[in-house]
Amino acid sequence: MVNVHDLLQLTSVPGIGPQKIRALISHFLDPAEVLRAPPRELIKIPGIDKKLASNIAHHMDGESFANDQLKRLNKVSGRIVTFWDKEFPELLKRIYDPPVLLYVLGEFTPNDRYSIAIVGTRHPTPYGQSVSETLARELARLGLAIVSGLARGIDTIVHSATLKSSGRTIAVIGSGLDVPYPPENRKLLERIAEEGVVASEFPMGAKPDAPNFPRRNRIISGLSLGTVVVESAEDGGAMITATTALDQDREVFAIPGNITEKRSAGPNTLIREGRAKLVQDVEDIVEELRPQLRHILRKDREPEPPVEVSIFERSIMEVLRSEPTHIDAIAELTKLSTSDTLVNLLSLEFKGLVRQLPGKMFVKL
Repeated sequence: MVNVHDLLQLTSVPGIGPQKIRALISHFLDPAEVLRAPPRELIKIPGIDKKLASNIAHHMDGESFANDQLKRLNKVSGRIVTFWDKEFPELLKRIYDPPVLLYVLGEFTPNDRYSIAIVGTRHPTPYGQSVSETLARELARLGLAIVSGLARGIDTIVHSATLKSSGRTIAVIGSGLDVPYPPENRKLLERIAEEGVVASEFPMGAKPDAPNFPRRNRIISGLSLGTVVVESAEDGGAMITATTALDQDREVFAIPGNITEKRSAGPNTLIREGRAKLVQDVEDIVEELRPQLRHILRKDREPEPPVEVSIFERSIMEVLRSEPTHIDAIAELTKLSTSDTLVNLLSLEFKGLVRQLPGKMFVKL
């Protein structure tokens, strides 16, 4: 066990980072001993030069920083899980540059090693919304934890769909736990904290600055057996997560999309270049990861009972697609009145088979 207060002091030293902290604690065994060590001893550690050794030995602000961090953390009922704690996720320990600590709301569990990340654009198409929601729901029902970044768009959809399915979800954010981003996801963050985990490598009070997100993304992929890219431009943040997953020797999956849609360019490129496995349904993911998932994917598990639909609801389901369809077109195709069509569509939405979009447009889930 590593003393959290002492570790926080060490993290506040200018010029230090996770790798150097791990090297120092590996040698001195305790962050307090690192802080007390003279520069001549510190420079014996690989990667510790004279300047950094001097910074460590003469750092004066560490205690006030640690006290402030713990006070802020207590206000949100959070805590810190360190790299040396038993609770620290085993998958994350295996990456090249794991964090030395995570600020956490909620608790990690041993079964979090069965996690899949789902990431994508902040501005998904209806197709992307539908696919991400379906994947999250079906993977959660299999007992897998769903990891994402709490951002607008795909992230928000997969966290919400997982919770709706009574599944477990982990949100990794690029700011302090007391700076929810985006602000409109504060309630979602609170619910995830109650039923899953919200984690951040960044100190309390840290703003969601752009450089934070690539580092955040390595944790998303590092917590997961595989990463699914739903929709992303070729230079989108989800592509950074895919690249880090590949660097971490984790599986990458991609949802194929419309070749004329820029938001599908990222996953389509991953598939074309052979860097990601094409996903048409959840079984494509399960089959690829079956050896790692064998302990939770029992062959005799009971299938989900089919959702009962009326003859009119079935006729609507037969004409709906993953692309938005206006209610008037649905009524015309099914030969139902507009009012009857609306009643049955609302019933299907309640059953989780259909989603209504603005402008009386509907999509099949």
